[in-house]
Amino acid sequence: MFTAERARWIGLGAVVAAAIACTPTTNAVKGPVATKPTATSTVDPTAPIAAPVTPAPEGPQAEELTSKVKKVTVYSDRALVRRHSSTSISTTPTVYAFKHLPGWVDDGSVRLATSAGRILDVRVNRSYLARATDETIKKAEDEAQELANKMGALGDELKVLDAQKQQIEDIKAFSLEKITKDMTTANVGVESYGSVVSFISKSLRETAAARRAVLIQRTKLQPEIAASQRKLDEMKELTQLEETTVLVTLQHTTQADANIVLTYMLPGATWEPMHEFRVSEAKPEVVEVTSFAVVTQTSGEDWSHAALTFSTQSSTESVRIPELEALTLGDTKTASQFLRRQSASFSRAQAAFEGQNRLWNKRMQKSAYRHNFEERYQSNFQYLQVVQGKTVQIFQSLRKRGTTAHFKAMSSAIVRADGHSVRLPIGRSQFKAKQKIVAAPEQSLNAARTLEMLNESAQPMLPGKVALYQDGAFLGMTEVDFIADGERFSLYLSVADQLKLSRVLDKKHSALVRKRRTRMKVAFIVTVENLSNKTTTLTLADRIPVSENRDIVLSGVKITPAVKPDSKGILYWPLTLKPKEKRQFKIRYQLEYPPTLILETRRNRMRRPRPASPYRGRPARRKNYNLKDDIFDLEQNF
Repeated sequence: MFTAERARWIGLGAVVAAAIACTPTTNAVKGPVATKPTATSTVDPTAPIAAPVTPAPEGPQAEELTSKVKKVTVYSDRALVRRHSSTSISTTPTVYAFKHLPGWVDDGSVRLATSAGRILDVRVNRSYLARATDETIKKAEDEAQELANKMGALGDELKVLDAQKQQIEDIKAFSLEKITKDMTTANVGVESYGSVVSFISKSLRETAAARRAVLIQRTKLQPEIAASQRKLDEMKELTQLEETTVLVTLQHTTQADANIVLTYMLPGATWEPMHEFRVSEAKPEVVEVTSFAVVTQTSGEDWSHAALTFSTQSSTESVRIPELEALTLGDTKTASQFLRRQSASFSRAQAAFEGQNRLWNKRMQKSAYRHNFEERYQSNFQYLQVVQGKTVQIFQSLRKRGTTAHFKAMSSAIVRADGHSVRLPIGRSQFKAKQKIVAAPEQSLNAARTLEMLNESAQPMLPGKVALYQDGAFLGMTEVDFIADGERFSLYLSVADQLKLSRVLDKKHSALVRKRRTRMKVAFIVTVENLSNKTTTLTLADRIPVSENRDIVLSGVKITPAVKPDSKGILYWPLTLKPKEKRQFKIRYQLEYPPTLILETRRNRMRRPRPASPYRGRPARRKNYNLKDDIFDLEQNF
């Protein structure tokens, strides 16, 4: 039955259907928002970026030289680079240019030499690799903005579709409520109800499809936006990067070929010495020694098979004849001399290096490390700074004793500017060696096998780490101090496992009496046992206190077997132990000191806590022996 209420409901459905039919569907997204990017806006994230280069202000008359790094001298905190180039010089003054050098070239170190003709003028120019007004940067900005606008339009379209979906949901809720009321008052036809349901379902389906299409376009657009932004960022980085151009004006009386050498200094390079000692049981009297220079550099230039030299000398301090001057109170001469040593030009170069090296090397090394350059470079650069800080201190200590050394690399290599360390041999020799066994139970319960050698390499051995090998097997790492040519030295080799050591306090003959002055009687029993089936020769070492303090008195020294201590209180017993033989040694003495000594030592230890030692819970001993600390430790046994 057709009632007025039903007529109003059908009329409302028709209005809603007409309104929804006019809303955008999937096909509506094909407008400007959904247009696919053109070929000019598509960016390949892996494609190399052509960097716009602003020419240096040397003028069009400058002739660019093709040069190559031929020789490098590496110091503790910089490198001296020598570039070679060949060209033809005419009778007319001509300007030649060494281009594309890093922006942190030390101006004050620039030197030029030529094999023919005369050098009329030398200039150092610097220019930024790009300017913010360059056409390529503007084009990249426009492309990035266009892609950002497309992404914004797609975002707006999603908001419209979300609003449309909400409208359909509202109509759906209203329709259900209306149908429920009509069913109680009048008959509702199945066809009418079905048309409403069909209309709502179709509208929701079309809206969802349109939304999916927009999301797909957004997903496809995101990599293009990221690549475009990355390209723009890299181009803007070029506006912060400087490059150096060295201009030289040459002239000759006749047309002639000439070799031109450019020399300059750069920060961002360092090296450290390392050594390898190789011994063999077949020839224990001979030790093969190889010294290495481990070079690390982020100077901005790759050194491809250049001749490398390594120096411990300071590149800024002048070498002078040692002279004594008057000691005058208030004299500021020394301070002013030190200030003059500081090169203003190198300070500028160092500041430029610190601000630009990462960007420059990222640009130069991009092909080698396309994906993880930042992570690798940061790690390498931090390692370079640690090594440089350590090496500067070591070489400064060598210069205090008036010692400098220069070493040539025995082979060539490619030393990249990414901070990756390269190890180059700088010396090989054979030392005559004598193996000995040294036992010092107070210091360690492991007897040490040592090598006693004479440096006969005709060059000094620098302080550094030493890798030990025996018959090709790696034994471990140790260190050496500076060893001059002709100097004798000892080196730890390995543990003498066949010897068992012990050093215990003999409490039967030890006592602690606290009165106005504390008296402590100490007795130690030291034992050495040969566990092997072979006769073993060794040197056993121990010590007694040596007091340089009037408040601490040493007396009652008794050593069995008797041996005379040296000026430092060290005792040495040369021993030869038969297989399975065990020998015992006794050390006794008395110390008298004021009770306040323990209180003072305890307060000092609270200010500087010491780490625990792995040996029987005793505190680890410092390199500098302190009798007060030793007395404090001994009292803990009573």
